[in-house]
Amino acid sequence: MTGASGTRVSVELVPRSRSGLRAEIAQVVAALPSVDTVNVPDLTRYSLRSWLGCSFARPRHRAVPHLRAVDFNPREPLPFLPALGEHGIDEVLVVTGDAPADMSARVYDQDAVDLIRRLRRDAPHVTVYAGLDPYRQSFARERDYLERKLDAGASGFFTQPFFDLRVMDAYSDLIPDGAQMWWGATSILTESSLNYWRARNHAVFPRTFTPTLECNRAFAADLLAFARERGQHAYFMPVKVDVQAYLEGIL
Repeated sequence: MTGASGTRVSVELVPRSRSGLRAEIAQVVAALPSVDTVNVPDLTRYSLRSWLGCSFARPRHRAVPHLRAVDFNPREPLPFLPALGEHGIDEVLVVTGDAPADMSARVYDQDAVDLIRRLRRDAPHVTVYAGLDPYRQSFARERDYLERKLDAGASGFFTQPFFDLRVMDAYSDLIPDGAQMWWGATSILTESSLNYWRARNHAVFPRTFTPTLECNRAFAADLLAFARERGQHAYFMPVKVDVQAYLEGIL
């Protein structure tokens, strides 16, 4: 269901296995009535591709598969389009994708902008989202990259997880009217995870942040209120935590 403000709510579920993904979707249905969308990343270490994982959520939920641009041969038909049509999936999230750890895996020299442009041409009925990463480069460079993605045909953005409403507010000023925003949050429940986000992803945390379930739940509620106030959307990525324990009573 969509909130009165037009806000949609998604949960990001990792496709580790078919049975595990089906079980998590069933848990979302039972415990989180405000969730109307499921988004599924495409991770090279798992055999279940994102668009097939998303089919498990249909038709109860809307579904947004993540697509890695480097995985698709620009000279061959896009292999996921038949599955999108079969399962009524009309939204995707395009990211460039990291080089795979398995160096024998084939990748192609194209980025998110290339795949967004191709989808606008080959599948104009599909709504294409792009990524917003507040940590990878300067504010001005990320703004310019967002504009390139919009020019290529993106309709809006899924953000990397935020941890500070003040940083979210700064980035919200970059978003043009009409672009659809999905603000993201994730769970950080150990000091090692907190250090990873700080050192590897250069994430920004408020001084009051602690890696506790209580703190993560409080921020999830704040992020959802932030999105609803603006008529935008929110997604939540449970990591090393039961999705129900993380979000029940908030969604």
